[in-house]
Amino acid sequence: MTEFPERKLNFNDALREGLDVAMERDPRVYLLGLGVSDPIGVFGTTRGLYDKYGPKRVFDMPIAENAMTGVALGSALVGMRPVMTHMRLEFAMTAIDQICNQAAKWHYMFGGRSSVPLTIRMIVGRGWGQGPQHSQSLHSWFSHIPGLKVVAPSTPYDAKGLLIKSIEDNNPIIFIEHRWLYNIFGPVPEGYYTVPLNEPRIVRSGRDITIVCFSYTTLDGLKAAQELDALGIDAEIIDLRTLSPRNDDAIVASVQKTGHLIVADQGSLTCGYAADIVANVVEKAFSSLKSSPARVALPNVPTPTTRALSNYFYPTARHIVAAARTALGHSDGKDPFDDIEPDDKTLDVPDKSFTGPF
Repeated sequence: MTEFPERKLNFNDALREGLDVAMERDPRVYLLGLGVSDPIGVFGTTRGLYDKYGPKRVFDMPIAENAMTGVALGSALVGMRPVMTHMRLEFAMTAIDQICNQAAKWHYMFGGRSSVPLTIRMIVGRGWGQGPQHSQSLHSWFSHIPGLKVVAPSTPYDAKGLLIKSIEDNNPIIFIEHRWLYNIFGPVPEGYYTVPLNEPRIVRSGRDITIVCFSYTTLDGLKAAQELDALGIDAEIIDLRTLSPRNDDAIVASVQKTGHLIVADQGSLTCGYAADIVANVVEKAFSSLKSSPARVALPNVPTPTTRALSNYFYPTARHIVAAARTALGHSDGKDPFDDIEPDDKTLDVPDKSFTGPF
């Protein structure tokens, strides 16, 4: 029997294919957002869809995010399934009332008689001097709001399957995309499939320590696991995939096995998403913990613009390794930033093939 190579796509092509499948299956699905109808198509994620589906289903919008979110919300209430795209998460902040006070609450306020099937794509990520106003990942904000679902895939397979599932869901969904993931490759089946919205994935089984990740931190977690392997430490990596609602069963079961917990978060440390995971594990599996849980997250200062500062702002896989070694009593006492140079350009891009500026 002939064996065919596994079909692989970029993360951005997987998203584009997911949008295409959803639009082809349901004429109520339409796309709006800055740049969705451009030839470049939001990092390639909407490329070609304007030509295929026309201006009534794929269209640009004015820089009036609050008003346009209201338009999308209204269309969802009358049966459409809009997918709104923000080139940066911060651009959605002018529409917080529409998202958090209207879309998130509508189903509850009207006794379940109407729904808001609205998917809002928000792009996050560091690099190229994006600075304080273009580099934030505020997933913890949206996860805090009852009525919103928050999704953050880390693989092309999950990107396509979770996006299709999000568009089909009858609730408003915040779909977080880290731009450093767009160029990664992975297996992606052709055609239609979905990934459940509340099921974490055990990416790597291990016996010594549990490392909980999501979005781009999953890649850092896997790099850290390889380094820990060389030290004789067997790490279990859990990719959350869905941040809200979150299924903690796999995390608790893992901690009950390993006795140690590290949470890698791409947001700020104080009142952050990682803190909620730690709190839940402490409540549910305190007797299993052999060391204090640790959070690897951003410091509580605005994101710097210059490379000389940003190189010392973002935690990396080496910070996860250091936290794991400390938890297991194998710390070497070194600061993970010690070997970093202020002018090191390699830390400002995910890999050599990455192209910017966005």
